[in-house]
Amino acid sequence: MSSDLKKTALLGVLFAGWYAFNIVFNIYNKQVLKAFPYPLHCTMFQFLGGCVLIAFMWGSNLVERPEKEVFSTENLKMVLPLAMIHTAGNLLTNISLGKVAVSFTHTIKAMEPFFSVLFSYLFLGATPSPAVVAALVPVVGGVAMASLAEASFNWIGFGAAMGSNVVFQSRNVFSKKVMAGNKKGVKMDNITLFSVMTLLSAVISLPLAVLVEGVKFTPAALATSGFPLAEMAQRVFITAATFHLYQQVSYMILQQVTPVTHSVGNCVKRVVVIASSVLFFRNPVSPMNLAGTCIALAGVFAYSQVAKKGGAKSDGGKKSGGGAYTDQFRRITGLVNLKDN
Repeated sequence: MSSDLKKTALLGVLFAGWYAFNIVFNIYNKQVLKAFPYPLHCTMFQFLGGCVLIAFMWGSNLVERPEKEVFSTENLKMVLPLAMIHTAGNLLTNISLGKVAVSFTHTIKAMEPFFSVLFSYLFLGATPSPAVVAALVPVVGGVAMASLAEASFNWIGFGAAMGSNVVFQSRNVFSKKVMAGNKKGVKMDNITLFSVMTLLSAVISLPLAVLVEGVKFTPAALATSGFPLAEMAQRVFITAATFHLYQQVSYMILQQVTPVTHSVGNCVKRVVVIASSVLFFRNPVSPMNLAGTCIALAGVFAYSQVAKKGGAKSDGGKKSGGGAYTDQFRRITGLVNLKDN
């Protein structure tokens, strides 16, 4: 088997795993949140499950163990703001999933590119091309249309999903700064940065969950869900495992393909998750709701294609200068004027 064929086969397996882990996570997470309405504890369980998987992967050498400098006090201080944002973003997503249908949460989260472009314009002075702005119009319009026709609409769920968009896009901006390193910091790849953020997020979420929601991780508390204790523990474990694995696989894919390809794959993943959740939970979907969702997702796909073409034109055949904002990052955002600090 040729090396290209092996790489294609590996990518196929990774994409299949990415989608499968997402589907299982969203279905089980929704079930857990309905029976156990404590989003802070559910978020904490997910991060703690990630810590167990990280320890296993590092211990078995499935993933390269980071250098000791990664865990230095100075480096952890640099990653801590990212971990706080990571915690807040996942918490808001869980709050939304607990209040509205999975399909509606993911329709709202399709607006992530809009917030990415907006924040880069407001805080980084990066001007998007007219084509990028035009591609984002159906994203905003589609989400608005789907929201008006959503049977499970709830302002808390809607606001939490929008809040997660805001938080995650601010995390992406900060991530670029951290990934670039600094004179005293340590450079980290995507997977190492994600692992360190997960470890710190677990430390942050544990006292926060207890402080806000009380102690809800005892057998007696879990038993109040209505599920047998063993079954509830199994559902929580599956949710935590798939939560970490789908993000881990996402970063593995990003190391193999361009950000544009990853963005298109993420758009398809959202379609798959929305469709599978509607079929599994049998959520009522009106024609207007379906049309709005399709328009929003089509806009996301168009955005990724326009951003790719705009980035290709702006490259001028030149290679990346190696700064924090690479040519690939400029392509995926469509922010051709973005400059390194």
